[in-house]
Amino acid sequence: MIAEVGAALRVLQVDGTDLVQSYPDHARPPFCSGIVLAPWPNRIRDGIWEHGGVTHQLDITEVDRENAIHGLLQHSPYRLAERDDVSVTLAADVHPQRGYPFALETSVRYELTGSGVRVTHLIRNVGSADAPVAVGTHPFLRVGDVPTEDLEVVIDAPTHIEVDPVRLNPTGVQAPVDGTRFDLRQGVRVRDAQLDDAWADARVVDGVTRHGVQAPDGRRTEIWADGEFTYWQVFVTPWYPVADGHVWAVAVEPMTAPADAFNSGDGLITLAPGSEWSGTWGIDLHD
Repeated sequence: MIAEVGAALRVLQVDGTDLVQSYPDHARPPFCSGIVLAPWPNRIRDGIWEHGGVTHQLDITEVDRENAIHGLLQHSPYRLAERDDVSVTLAADVHPQRGYPFALETSVRYELTGSGVRVTHLIRNVGSADAPVAVGTHPFLRVGDVPTEDLEVVIDAPTHIEVDPVRLNPTGVQAPVDGTRFDLRQGVRVRDAQLDDAWADARVVDGVTRHGVQAPDGRRTEIWADGEFTYWQVFVTPWYPVADGHVWAVAVEPMTAPADAFNSGDGLITLAPGSEWSGTWGIDLHD
């Protein structure tokens, strides 16, 4: 099931096994669960950035840390663009506005596969000036009814992006994970992971990178992405709301750029007028 608001991946099952943490219909996605993050993922420090010699001020949407977070479409209703028996495409526009004076057409296509879902994003610059863009998404992964705190989260990447501990913005340091708590290549149990962190330089096999969560019985929910998504964020919380209280949850987030990319330029895509970008990722269940 795909939600209209944020084009969020709300429910995904394979043979009755849940692959993502859901939330009630017509509810606000908790912790941005499953939404599309565009035209930037993650944080922009102070909501301030410069482009072409002009300083822009975005609305502060993460008030406690004084950042602009997760783009401009997280609360926007998407419209149905196309639908068939196995796929649905939703679309939403970014209009020129305070802090982001560019015009974009965006769409996201969710296509069911035998083992999960394949997701393709498309962004087109319909304005008259070069537009900086970045894209991410925010799925919380599950393996059926296995308590999330008992899963192991695996990130097959050798480089951790250091952030300041208060506002969670990059310090400019990217360091090897060897010998640190950020080495998730062999898996770390979710209950032991205190993470809201990003990784770079993920291992590429056959043109894609693969990460995910693994259950004690060997089943795993894998999230993969093509070469457009070169950064990965992991967020762990014990406070994901459900009908009878709270549960542990872990988001594994493909991103084309890390936090504060509008200032650092890391991973940032520049779309010329009339040009477009696309990227693909997916989620699969493996027994």
